Amino acid sequence: RRVHGGHSQAAFFFPLRLCLVVFSNMRIEKCYFCSSSIYPGHGITFVRNDSKMFKFCRSKCHKAFKAKRNPRKTKWTKAYRKSAGKEMAVDTTFDFEKRRNRVEKYDRSKMVAVVQAMKRVQEIKEAREKRFWDHRMKNKTAKERELFEQDLKDTVDLITIPEIKQKAQMNIVETTKQAVKQKKSSAMDI
Repeated sequence: RRVHGGHSQAAFFFPLRLCLVVFSNMRIEKCYFCSSSIYPGHGITFVRNDSKMFKFCRSKCHKAFKAKRNPRKTKWTKAYRKSAGKEMAVDTTFDFEKRRNRVEKYDRSKMVAVVQAMKRVQEIKEAREKRFWDHRMKNKTAKERELFEQDLKDTVDLITIPEIKQKAQMNIVETTKQAVKQKKSSAMDI
C-alpha cells in the first residue's frame, strides 16, 4: 500500500496478458432496451442460459426487460421514437455506428483520418436530424394557431374590455367567412 495525500491506495500490478484482456473491451456499448450509451464501468450485464449477453444502462431498463416489456411500445425508448416517426429510422450515417470486431494494426495517419471523418459524419448527421425535425414540425404552428382561435371563440365572452372584445368578435367573423369560402371553393372543384 502507498499513502498519498493522506489516503491509502492499493497498488496493483497486472501481468501484461491480463491488461490486454481487461483494457481491450474499453468501448461504449448500447443499452439493449433503450439504446442509450453505456460507458465502461457502468450498467448491468445480464447473461441468459444460452450465453446471450444483454447490457442495460440502468436498473429501469433491466426491470423493464425482466417484465418482458416491448421497447417499441415503451414511450421513452429510442425504438419507440423511431417506430413512431419521431426520429430518423433510415440513414447512411447509422452505418458508421455499427460495431466492428476486426483488429487492425495502429497507423497514426489512418487514425487521424478516421477522427476527422468521425467529426464530418457527426456534422452531417446533425444537419439531417435538424432537417427531419423541421419537416416534422412544419405544420405545428398552423395547428397551434387553429387551437388558439378555437379557444378564443369559446372564451370571447370572458373578455371584459369592450374594445378588445369587439376586435376579437370581428376577427372570429372574418375567419369563419374565410373558412366558408374555402369549403365552397373546394366543393366546387370536386
